[in-house]
Amino acid sequence: MTAPALVLTDSHAHVDGPEFDADRDQVLARARAAGVRRIVVIGAVGEPASAERAVALAERDPDVFATVATHPHDAGKMTADWWAVHERLATHPRVVAIGETGLDYYYDHSARDAQADAFRRFVALARQVGKPVVCHVRDAHAEARAILAEEGAAEVGGVIHCFTGTPDDAAAYVAMGFHVSFSGIVTYKNAQPIRDAARRVPLDRILVETDCPYLAPVPVRGRRNEPAYVVHTAAVVAREAGIELAALAAATVANTARIFRFPPADPA
Repeated sequence: MTAPALVLTDSHAHVDGPEFDADRDQVLARARAAGVRRIVVIGAVGEPASAERAVALAERDPDVFATVATHPHDAGKMTADWWAVHERLATHPRVVAIGETGLDYYYDHSARDAQADAFRRFVALARQVGKPVVCHVRDAHAEARAILAEEGAAEVGGVIHCFTGTPDDAAAYVAMGFHVSFSGIVTYKNAQPIRDAARRVPLDRILVETDCPYLAPVPVRGRRNEPAYVVHTAAVVAREAGIELAALAAATVANTARIFRFPPADPA
């Protein structure tokens, strides 16, 4: 079989979810056919069953890795039992990060104090197990950076996923030692500030992601997103960074492997 022209990594996907129950194997096959050889599945949607699903998928597929946490939307629902699941799974060898955790002051589905408390606790867990933290931050970048600094998150590093801040926000995260991940939003017509931010992030700190099934990039916007579509996001980020797509793809694969501490895939 002919190898794909590009090798890519989807650094943030939710293919464990019910949106993919009918055709998950086909979705993963299409990802591989498109050159997506590593997928980080985020076990952080709703109850900890999401974390369990993500880990189970990573156990059965050598190209899939998992993260565990509770999304800030659900931070106010957390119980001692939820925490116990995350603490147990955090040390699993297929779990490469703690997340997504953080602050979402746009939707405020959970009280801000609850979000901040959970964020601090998940950063502490990341430090405890020596794994990076995956951060969801919306309309709360200054507050998130303060928590990351106060809790010593730079000790383990991490990713600001689905970046939606300003170019200055991106530069500030990079200065703290974090990576910045761009989703399909960067392809949208009204997302020029995010494209501007892509120019401010050094090549060795850029990641790309789908956040599937959400945020399908142009030219497939409106469809259910899936890992194979990450190439469209990578193409726009490469254009904004002023480099060839192949160079951007190679850098993001290496960056994702480095921050999550897994080996790059064999491109063959």
